[in-house]
Amino acid sequence: MPRSPSEYAVHIFMEGGHREEVRFPTIQEFQKWYSGELVPKADASDFITVPIKNIQGEYMVARPRSIIAIRVEPIFSSSVERF
Repeated sequence: MPRSPSEYAVHIFMEGGHREEVRFPTIQEFQKWYSGELVPKADASDFITVPIKNIQGEYMVARPRSIIAIRVEPIFSSSVERF
């Protein structure tokens, strides 16, 4: 039986070599943000909000035009954190 991820780590790579990681509880929540917020404004230089649901009182904004790659990684609760 296949395992189900407990959350998804989304790695956002930006111009200038900056990298950020945000987490989504489900792939559907990531897809909703991606298709509803990021894709329609892909060429815009205005800021969009990037949801950071696991950190209280903190938020991130980014310019969609500066995002050059996104990597989605499933995280399993039984995974071992490697640094």
